[in-house]
Amino acid sequence: MQHNIPVEQCGPLGPKMADAISKCVHCGFCLAACPTYQELGQETDSPRGRIVLMREVLEGTLTPQQVLPHIDPCLGCLACEPACPSGVPYRDLISPFRSMTESKRKRPFIERIRRMLVRNTLPYPERFRLAALTGRSFKPIAAIMPAAFKPMFELLPERLPPKQTWLETYTAMGQRRARVALLIGCAQRVLDPDINTATIEVLIKNGVEVVVPQSQTCCGALSWHGGDHRLARHFAEQILQAFPTDIDAIVTNAAGCGSALHEYELILKGTTHEQQAHDFSERACDVSVFLDQLGNLTPIRDSGRKLRVAYHDACHLANAQGITSQPRKLLRMIPGVEVLEIANSHSCCGSAGTYNIDQPQIASSLGTQKAMNVIALQPDVVATGNIGCITQLNFHLQKNHSSIPVRHTMQLVRDAYRPLESNPLQG
Repeated sequence: MQHNIPVEQCGPLGPKMADAISKCVHCGFCLAACPTYQELGQETDSPRGRIVLMREVLEGTLTPQQVLPHIDPCLGCLACEPACPSGVPYRDLISPFRSMTESKRKRPFIERIRRMLVRNTLPYPERFRLAALTGRSFKPIAAIMPAAFKPMFELLPERLPPKQTWLETYTAMGQRRARVALLIGCAQRVLDPDINTATIEVLIKNGVEVVVPQSQTCCGALSWHGGDHRLARHFAEQILQAFPTDIDAIVTNAAGCGSALHEYELILKGTTHEQQAHDFSERACDVSVFLDQLGNLTPIRDSGRKLRVAYHDACHLANAQGITSQPRKLLRMIPGVEVLEIANSHSCCGSAGTYNIDQPQIASSLGTQKAMNVIALQPDVVATGNIGCITQLNFHLQKNHSSIPVRHTMQLVRDAYRPLESNPLQG
């Protein structure tokens, strides 16, 4: 697509944005893959339509206020990327554009308050835990609260799991085969900390020494995808400083976090940390990929139990990182497991960071569709690789009167290795 964007006036992210726009040939292959186009049915709410709108703003022929009503509903799920024959790097456009236009928009007062609350709680586990515990008491009156706040309270689980902490280092069992550093996330530490415990246990069971940097912060994913480039850059710099370099890999167990780590070079473009960010991203990988590459995994004893597992592809695992086969391979390593495919598996569940808070109507529709497709399979459990998806799926399954549990892939593998009753790794 031709453009007349004054790239030099768009800052360090300008060339990347212009390059993404130039690669689009307006073919329309992205339309069938885009969940919001399927929901809203408007060209302006499709990837190619949004690319045209963002180009017009960057060229100065439209204002941000004119196009943001169509940019805001974008999930950032990146389902358009694998569907695109021209290889448009949509991620290089949508998050930078949101960051560039955030300071130029006028949000309603109540929306500004909600965003401030999210920005100052979710990335900070202790604050988020306190906010979640406080927020639970407001759930009974969520229905009469301002619409902007309802989803925040409705999505809170009925109870929070006990707090868990982790040691700085966990020694590999048997001969050490590798040494990794684990990103433990922020919201995940509050909503389901056992995911980290399960991840550590599976790794050490397979001869991997695990380092858990104690000074690590939020990775910046929520800020970056929400248009707060300044805060995303701050978190990225903190992570670069916190993680050691004498390791074989930086392992993640949350799709959104893993995707953000691979965008660090873009987030820190034009700074003194750009090369360091590139090197860091090269060493980052999802735990399922790391284990698959490690190979020769410790066999799992056959318990004689049959388990039907519906696997949900988290968007930032499947679309952003191209990871689909490795989690399924891990699950099939468990004797007696049958992996079931969910209908329309490419479609986002509606979580997408804070999307189910920011765009609750579309998120609810997508969540309901995903829940009904799961229920149709009648699995014993749903497995996925992202805490946001787990929260969203749990909420909509329960809302549709289903008791099918949703768990992280690593929890199912850990459970197969040992009984669930004890958590010996808690610090």
